[in-house]
Amino acid sequence: MSAGGGKKAILAALSANAGIAVAKFIGAAITGSASMLAEAVHSVADTSNQGLLLLGQRRAEQQADQLHPFGYGRNRYFYSFIVALVIFALGSVYAIYEGIHKIQHPEELSSPFVAIAILGIAILLESYSFITAMRESKPLKGDASWWRFIRNSRNPELPVVLLEDTGALIGLVLAFAAISLTVITDEPVWDGIGTLSIGILLGIIAVILIIEMQSLLIGEGATPEEDRAIRENLVDDSSINKVIHLRTQYLGPEEMLVAAKVSIVPGLEIADIAAAIDAAEARVRAAVPAARVIYLEPDLYRTQPVQS
Repeated sequence: MSAGGGKKAILAALSANAGIAVAKFIGAAITGSASMLAEAVHSVADTSNQGLLLLGQRRAEQQADQLHPFGYGRNRYFYSFIVALVIFALGSVYAIYEGIHKIQHPEELSSPFVAIAILGIAILLESYSFITAMRESKPLKGDASWWRFIRNSRNPELPVVLLEDTGALIGLVLAFAAISLTVITDEPVWDGIGTLSIGILLGIIAVILIIEMQSLLIGEGATPEEDRAIRENLVDDSSINKVIHLRTQYLGPEEMLVAAKVSIVPGLEIADIAAAIDAAEARVRAAVPAARVIYLEPDLYRTQPVQS
């Protein structure tokens, strides 16, 4: 999927989170709810994150130059990694601190039904963002599970938005439950417990994203399906009869580097070898469109390693 596909999900999340953040801050000011304030900070972090994802996409579109001959595609991975850090620092750490404070020093809520109404509206807006992200992700996900998509996708923005929206929806339910229990039991400590739960939830999501984005930023290779397709299309048996070794790495979500040493059928002329290499590159690009940068080294397959 192109960056434009991910951009639609990002813009949906940006508009939803901006509106939700304003509503939550108003609700927190009226009610004094810590869990509502934690959710408001969470929404501010999410809104900032969508801005960072859009900035990453824009930076990734810069043309390759002498300093970065393979382009700037990994900017999308870098800014997605920053998003994970923001979720952890601004969302999780703040909510955990505020939750512990409110558990130790509970405060009565005022107008809790205002907070419940705002949370209901927020759930509707967040659901819109979540459904949009799911719809945009389905062409990339295919038959894989959602968890496998998040783990294996080379597109960083959609997993980020999906996990953000999932965390936001669960966080809203936790805040709703905390405020409801506070009203029912007349025990404001539940508000602090809800805030602490939101902080732990955001911490888990942030750690998952940090691990995944760090892996992409370092450089991930082709998926098993892509690797198999590349190997199958490099070989044609008439000119190239074996892949001696293959290395792949994603330079960005839609651009993969393929470097391979291939065994040439003995006796071919130089012109025939060049034509075989060109044909192999064309087959690989047709089978795996992301394989845009391909370097093939022709060689003769030897059962014994060459002595250096």
